[in-house]
Parts: sequence; C-alpha cells; structure tokens
Amino acid sequence: MSVRQADISNKPVVFRQATATGRIVLKRKTLELIKKGKLEKGDPLAISKTMAILGVKKTPEMLALCHPLRIENVNVVEEPLEDSIEVTVTVSAHEKTGVEMEALTAVSVALLNIWDVVKAYEKDEDGQYPTTKLEAIRVVEKVKRNGRA
Repeated sequence: MSVRQADISNKPVVFRQATATGRIVLKRKTLELIKKGKLEKGDPLAISKTMAILGVKKTPEMLALCHPLRIENVNVVEEPLEDSIEVTVTVSAHEKTGVEMEALTAVSVALLNIWDVVKAYEKDEDGQYPTTKLEAIRVVEKVKRNGRA
C-alpha cells in the first residue's frame, strides 16, 4: 500500500471556510473554579484559545498528508455550559484545498489544553478521570465559493 498527498496543482484558489466544534465534560466543581478564576495553572480558556490558533498553524506538521495553507482567519469561541465547555473554531483561507482538518485540529488541541489545566481537579481518589471526557468533535459547516469572503 502506498501513501501520497493529494495532487491539488490543477485546482483553483477559492474561498474556503470550515467550522468545527467539540466539548469537554467536566465536574461542576471544576467549572465553578474556572468561572471564579481559581485554578493553579491559570485560565484554561485563554490558554486553550491561544493553543487552538497555534494548532491551526501546526496542522500540516501533525497530519502527514495535509498541505501547508495560508490561513487568513481563525475564530475561537469557548462556551462554558452546565456540565462542559464547548469549543467552536472557524478557519478561513483562499486556497486550493479545504480547511476542515485545521478546524478539527484546533478544537482538539483546545480541548486537550483545557484538560491539562484542570486535570488536578478532575481526578478521583485513585488518580483516574471517571467523568472527564472529550465529546462530539466534528465539522459543523464547510464553505467553498469563488470570490472574496
């Protein structure tokens, strides 16, 4: 079996945008600590937002067959919910190939960074994470059109 990157040399440059979302389920006590700014490592939402943007830029280094793209915009929205934090990332560029892998990577990296910041508060007495989980990481919208956005 061979592996090769998709040939996009004959594809036109068009506006591409993708939005991905996902969430991390956390203990209510952890969510309260986040809201009150009482975490030892700092603000997980600020950290995860920064790392989501970096995740977009680093996607071709982490996913073997992704083309390096000239990303034009990254928008990260983090919404604390009753039992979780939802992260939504929209990525856009004028390119020959889509940006959905960048959006998915950004969401995943953001959620992992939240987990890293809150892990001390999520562990049980045995050092396990029985209720913490990442869920529903998915592309919710993909746009491809000629012309400017």
